[in-house]
Amino acid sequence: MIRQELDKLELPAEPGVYFWKDSDGKILYIGKATSLRDRVRSYFAPDVIKTRGAHIVDMVFKATTVTYEATLTVLEALILEANLIKKYKPYYNTKEKDDKSFNIVVITKEDFPRIILVRQKDIDGRTKTVTLPRLGLHQCKYDAAFGPFPNGPSIREALKIIRHIFPFRDRASAQKDKEAFYRQIALAPDVSNAEAGKKYRQNVGRIKCILQGKMRSLIQGLKKEMAAAAKQEHFEEANELKQKIFALEHIQDISLIKRDLERSSGEQVFRIEAYDIAHLSGKQMVGVMTVIENSTSNKNEYRKFIIRGFDTANDAGALREVLVRRLAHTEWPYPSVIVVDGNIIQTNAAATVLKDLQLDIPVIAVTKDERHRPKFISGPQAIIETHKFAILLANSEAHRFALTFHKDRRKKAML
Repeated sequence: MIRQELDKLELPAEPGVYFWKDSDGKILYIGKATSLRDRVRSYFAPDVIKTRGAHIVDMVFKATTVTYEATLTVLEALILEANLIKKYKPYYNTKEKDDKSFNIVVITKEDFPRIILVRQKDIDGRTKTVTLPRLGLHQCKYDAAFGPFPNGPSIREALKIIRHIFPFRDRASAQKDKEAFYRQIALAPDVSNAEAGKKYRQNVGRIKCILQGKMRSLIQGLKKEMAAAAKQEHFEEANELKQKIFALEHIQDISLIKRDLERSSGEQVFRIEAYDIAHLSGKQMVGVMTVIENSTSNKNEYRKFIIRGFDTANDAGALREVLVRRLAHTEWPYPSVIVVDGNIIQTNAAATVLKDLQLDIPVIAVTKDERHRPKFISGPQAIIETHKFAILLANSEAHRFALTFHKDRRKKAML
């Protein structure tokens, strides 16, 4: 296919799924897009062989047309892409990748099911079992499996979005010593009694609807439930359903959009988030986050945090609190690297939070001298060498921002 033929198709600038087809109408490749028009045009970029690979160049050469199915959101496009790949098994979706390495969302067969992302090689469709070595379990039964999802980061982002609407149990939150932590940050459900368990299993059914691509029918069902609850004067239940309907109808899939735009353009945003804590002998303790993207500060995304969990000086504990609260906002883009002010204590505090949330984000620490000047930087050396200026800028901005916020809090306290 040539670019001139593509221009005749008039693809919309909407999210959706696109299909590359040959002269016989056979589907060669299926992909998802934030903007169908921009995404498909990117296949004709000069550096396509570098960004997509020789097999994709071969696919474009053999294709004669592109068709599409528009969706309302990028999340819907992601789910639809997986369902269609499973249905049609296009040759070029798996040619350069072992299909056993694709990602599958599994819902375990338990009284309180876990929703877990695994590799296709870890599930046995014949016996409906999944191997979960990281939990110390050889195998467990699963009730349903969804996928394959070709792009691991995208489905992880999608699950985070879904989890804020319908909290669910996963690998980490199913562990007894972490259940309370995940409930406190509203990422895991209450399963302490029979009624709570019944509600959770109902929400698991709703998650299944999303993963099956039945978002619209789910919303219609919730609206009927809301009307019935209001009619019976169960106003608290009706209001809760109303909030979930609103969330589903206004899904904030910003992180999915950003990731898809990066893949379309071939240009990645290197996002540094720096954190600092400020207080006076533990009083008026605050934390801040500053953001540097591609060596430029993005002040629109700076954030302030009033520390709630400590009355005395505890910089490491305060940092953990800030990171937990920040990382609960999955609608914010996740950073490429986290920068903390301090040493191994602050590094370990950040690493603990990231491990609990199963996030693979590098941590870099900037240690200061007695005059609060950078003394040395510890962390992954390749990142430090490439982004040293941006790391120091982010750290400096965090220190300045934290001091300013702390002074403002002290002034208000004195009024």
